[in-house]
Amino acid sequence: MHATLIRRQLGGLIPPKIATPKLVSGGSGAGLGPLVNFYSKLPKGEATARVSGLKGRYFAGANASGKPIVAVILSLFAIGYTLDYNMHLKHHKNHAH
Repeated sequence: MHATLIRRQLGGLIPPKIATPKLVSGGSGAGLGPLVNFYSKLPKGEATARVSGLKGRYFAGANASGKPIVAVILSLFAIGYTLDYNMHLKHHKNHAH
C-alpha cells in the first residue's frame, strides 16, 4: 500500500486538532488537557449491538423464534408440490397409465 492510503485510513483514529505533536510532546503532560477532555466524554463500556431488519425482528431479542424458518420451509414445499402436481397432470393429459 502507498503511504498516503494508509495515512488516509488511519487519519480518523485521533482527531487532528486535539492531538497535535506540540500538545503530545509537551513533556509535563499539562498540554494534554484537551485530549483527555475529549476522550473522557466518549461513552464507556460495551457497545450495544443494534440489529435491524429481518434478523432484528424475528431472530434477536424478545421476539426470537424459529417460525420464519418453518414458514419458508413449508412455503417452498407447497410451491414445489404444486409445480410437481401440475406437471403430473400435464403428463396424464394425453397419456393414461
